[in-house]
Amino acid sequence: MENEFLDKVEDNAVVRIWSEKMQLEKGDSLAKGYVSKLWDYTHISVTKNSLQELKEIWDWWNDETKWLFYSNYGDLLYLFDIKVDEHLFWALAQYWNLAYSCFTFGKVDLVPTVEEYTTLLPHPDGKKKVDVFALSIYGLVIFPRALGHVDETVSDLFDRLDKGVTTVPAILAETFRSLNACRRASEGRFIGCAQLLLAWFHSHFWKVDKISYRFFSKHYSPLKEIVATPRRDDISEENWMAILQNLQEEDVEWRAPWLIPDRILYRCGNFDWVPLLGIWGAVGYAPLLVLKQYGSRQFVPATHGLTQCEFPYRGDNYKKKVKEISQAWNQACRMKRLVVGSMTTPEYGEWRSKRINDNIPEIKSEGVRPMEVYLQAIPS
Repeated sequence: MENEFLDKVEDNAVVRIWSEKMQLEKGDSLAKGYVSKLWDYTHISVTKNSLQELKEIWDWWNDETKWLFYSNYGDLLYLFDIKVDEHLFWALAQYWNLAYSCFTFGKVDLVPTVEEYTTLLPHPDGKKKVDVFALSIYGLVIFPRALGHVDETVSDLFDRLDKGVTTVPAILAETFRSLNACRRASEGRFIGCAQLLLAWFHSHFWKVDKISYRFFSKHYSPLKEIVATPRRDDISEENWMAILQNLQEEDVEWRAPWLIPDRILYRCGNFDWVPLLGIWGAVGYAPLLVLKQYGSRQFVPATHGLTQCEFPYRGDNYKKKVKEISQAWNQACRMKRLVVGSMTTPEYGEWRSKRINDNIPEIKSEGVRPMEVYLQAIPS
């Protein structure tokens, strides 16, 4: 009985009926009359660890050792070369919508998904020298909770990689939890992977006229191409705020060019969405909220309970909750995509217009220049 939903794949229409029913019966993530307690502005720091020593070690290695690292840890190293645009990050943080675990820019909802981060950070099947180096990247770049050293819990997660455990849910969980914490306090240091989050963000504004064959090559690296793509770095936080406040649906590359859509993980076990176990706490997110990121038609998502699902790994009941989420992941439910002419259902449009959001900046369109002006590449 416990494996009844194991790797279950359901038809899109069936999931749509179920999701709309859950929304109707249970309600939304926020109820009507909700009053936000969030401040209007969040002061967020993206202070990073120095990676100079790691870069020197990499330069010192011979080609054989470098290849051993690539074959065991994929594209992890490209995170070194992703520049963190602090002005963009500060602006982006203002639009983090705690109630729905997503970024909300006017009518646009976007969130990094398990499938997207798995594509950005592939982990080939899998020496000791490269293991220590990879652990340093995980501790100093991906989970930079403590500046200058690797947190013990990061080491524990890293030890489980050889057992086939993916780090993506934990990376997403700590990204979302850190954004939540900073938004609630109106300040704080972001302890997720800023490099990966910005790589994901840029991918949704990377206009591609046609799909290139290179995306289907097994040697293709999205992170490598993102690193090689020139971008302006002279845009102020105020201008980024103006751009994001004026964001239109047509500005978005809904499906990242490098994502080859397959089945969509949309819920686990008895949860109406996907719970994520981090290394310091847990949180949930709703992939059904961003179906257009998979190139699938958007319908009304089930979101009830998202605001109550976050918890840290401390207190009386947390171990019981962790066990429940672990068991739920053994009952993962996936959905087939549906590609049709209209990318949203009429019911979704009505739901989205009435949805109660947490405190996020209002749309302002006066005097804002077209987005392309700001995002165009620097002439070489």
